[in-house]
Amino acid sequence: MKKLFRLGTTSFIYPDHILPNVRKIGRFFDEIELLIFESMPDTVLPTDKEIAQLADLSKDLDVLYNIHLPTDISLSHGSAAGRQQAADTIARVVDLCMPLAPTTHTLHLEMGQGQDLKNVTAWQGRALDGLDRLIPLLPNLQVISVETLDYPPACLTPLLAAHDLQICLDVGHHFRYGHDLERSFNMFQDRLAVIHLHGVAGSGQTLRDHAGLDQLPPAQLHKVLEVLKRYSGCVNLEVFNRPDLNRSLKVLSEVFDDTLACLPA
Repeated sequence: MKKLFRLGTTSFIYPDHILPNVRKIGRFFDEIELLIFESMPDTVLPTDKEIAQLADLSKDLDVLYNIHLPTDISLSHGSAAGRQQAADTIARVVDLCMPLAPTTHTLHLEMGQGQDLKNVTAWQGRALDGLDRLIPLLPNLQVISVETLDYPPACLTPLLAAHDLQICLDVGHHFRYGHDLERSFNMFQDRLAVIHLHGVAGSGQTLRDHAGLDQLPPAQLHKVLEVLKRYSGCVNLEVFNRPDLNRSLKVLSEVFDDTLACLPA
């Protein structure tokens, strides 16, 4: 079966910085997820020179980029000052990466560990305030996609409606936290900017996501493939080493005949 979607992976397949990874893997993928997880101190962000080099690589390797925004700040922070700091930081990263013309910038709206779902309304209020602070700083709303995390994906609905935002559907998170993948796909399919795809390994307290797709049981893999057959955007294999990537590519290549079977050495 021919794949309909664009195939991507992360900028941390080899234990090295973003640029060396893009140089090694960029020609094999349609898109690379640039992992900008940290924003502090400022020196951890890519420099203007590195952004220019990434832009050149995009042309040379015929590869697109999407950005994973920093996770060390929070738009749903408990304080207004924290939410403003997050908005300013995210806007700075979006501006920094503008020369790369990213397809989307993926955003975490954390609810917090151990948060009682009875407090969802309060969390939604904080998240909306954070988004209200961020939106005026962005070139347009469509540059942001909100990632599905550990809490029920439907909790995001009023936030998306308020600002007409897009979604990053994280498949591995759905399986790890027991959410209904088909329901979420049907609910968000008109807003989907990107799918993050990875397996879940282990059981009980040792459960680990961002594993290879070979770790998914047949029933879960079937659900994944049914979604992918109906999706034409970008699918990022969100793994962080070459063995997990190659095992994931092998799984996809057994169904989609124009998928890379493994990353060449």
